[in-house]
Amino acid sequence: MRHSLLRGALTCLLLTPVVIAGCVVPPPSGSSGPPVAEVLPADARALAYGRSAGEVLENPQIRDKVRALFAADWGPPTPGGTGKLTLAAPQYFELGGPVRMVHIGAADYIAITGCAPQACTSRRGLLLIREGGDQLLARLDDGGFSHHHAYGSGAVGGPGGAVVMLESALRALERASDGSPFPRPAP
Repeated sequence: MRHSLLRGALTCLLLTPVVIAGCVVPPPSGSSGPPVAEVLPADARALAYGRSAGEVLENPQIRDKVRALFAADWGPPTPGGTGKLTLAAPQYFELGGPVRMVHIGAADYIAITGCAPQACTSRRGLLLIREGGDQLLARLDDGGFSHHHAYGSGAVGGPGGAVVMLESALRALERASDGSPFPRPAP
């Protein structure tokens, strides 16, 4: 009896990940899959707020919005702060990539990528600014964890809703950048 109980428990433990991973829940009726994103040819719109990540973050037209987007993550982390980033948000853009345009769904976004020079593979940032500057979305990768931020009216359901938009933009940027849209520090 005990032997068959152990065998049953072992079988259950082995099959659970397969069953969970294999479950596919269809999207709610009337909804579609993730929005398709494509990188647009460079034009003057991409440079509306600056030619580099640093210029964009300090541009007077959106500076306050960027700070509101990152909120407490804008400044350096406090000792003992839980759930906070290991660096201040601007540091994820210190080594900035090219400023580009990305079309997602029915809107165009300025896309800025960057990373922290001392940890470029694990501390990276993606900032999307919707044309007009009223909506901002951001993803900061912090050593294996991704933090998502959303700002503005119609910001796709807050940080949770921004995930789909940011992932779609990131995939498009990866396709257009030989696999990584993030800067590559000099050796």
